[in-house]
Amino acid sequence: MRSFIPNLLTALNLVLGMFSIISTFNGEFYNAALLIVCAMVADGMDGRAARYFKVSSEFGKELDSLCDLVSFGVAPAILAYSFLLKDFEQFGYLIAAAFATCGALRLARFNVNTGVVKGYFMGLPIPAAGCAVATFIMLGIKPGGWIFPAMVLVFAYLMVSTVKYPDFKGKGEKIRIVPGLIALAIGCYILISRHDAILFAPFFTYAIFGILNTVFGLFDSKSAV
Repeated sequence: MRSFIPNLLTALNLVLGMFSIISTFNGEFYNAALLIVCAMVADGMDGRAARYFKVSSEFGKELDSLCDLVSFGVAPAILAYSFLLKDFEQFGYLIAAAFATCGALRLARFNVNTGVVKGYFMGLPIPAAGCAVATFIMLGIKPGGWIFPAMVLVFAYLMVSTVKYPDFKGKGEKIRIVPGLIALAIGCYILISRHDAILFAPFFTYAIFGILNTVFGLFDSKSAV
């Protein structure tokens, strides 16, 4: 019975993802993006509820991954396609499919490496990637050229990359000061330029920070040799 609440929150994640897809079909892009962010909140709460009630099961883990794929892989991909990728015809199909596929690969790798990778996330977590795309769409910006498709592809790649993202639990990947300051400066610049980017800026900053932190870590490794 104690596992009911965590599983209910996990299911809520899926429900919100489905609502997002339906909103996209109705042309309500802002609402669709906001629902993806709400799904992330539900996704964060289920783990906390499981720890609070001291329940954990393989069923819950599998359910969580399946729901995450819908809410942060498929829903953002459909939203991105309907918002702008459709203008790129077959390339838009492929880019949207690539995002959802990379999300699935990210989740599969995470499940397999749970006992191996600790203290950090290998690759950008799928909720962060999905919310980054969704919150950008919330801004209503339709950049010219291939900027938007390239952005979606970059977030897709980051999910399956080996870039190390800190989990902020105080263990594992070192959080370096210089990359943190650079990423923070970029985030502040975005907020100054667009006050309505209050949701997009944190996700973009986190994505940039992981890249910079990993690159600076390579220099640390070379200097230690």
